[in-house]
Amino acid sequence: MLSPSPPPAPTLIQLAPKHAGACLELDRAALGGIWSLAQWQRELEEEARPGLGLRHGDELLAMACGWLVVDELHITLVAVAPGHRRRGLGRRILQELMGAGLRSGASRATLEVGAGNGPGKGLYEALGFRTAGIRHGYYRSGEDALIQWINLKR
Repeated sequence: MLSPSPPPAPTLIQLAPKHAGACLELDRAALGGIWSLAQWQRELEEEARPGLGLRHGDELLAMACGWLVVDELHITLVAVAPGHRRRGLGRRILQELMGAGLRSGASRATLEVGAGNGPGKGLYEALGFRTAGIRHGYYRSGEDALIQWINLKR
């Protein structure tokens, strides 16, 4: 008996304003809706704000966005659809975004992660991020954020 073939790997895409609706949908499903549709449209229009996605067909499975500020990539968001977590998509999309930042002249990257976000902290640590500080009460819930950094040029 033949085993079923694995599904095709998701396709990497450059997020653009036409993806704002899909980004909003994934944002709501994965993160509880941190940005409005208008904020997504602004985010995706700016060249200095790289955004990448992984999609399968028309479904956006994962995304990562950032801001390029001089020689730093400020990672603003990493999201994976709840039904597709623990499959390496978060790692892949974040590595792709860091690579794009490096190619655009960034030498370091930073992000904030909730102090209680075990899976996120584990992913970022595995990729080499290190905690450099705390933003107390940063999130709407009152949760602290850990400020993390990584050198992109090794």
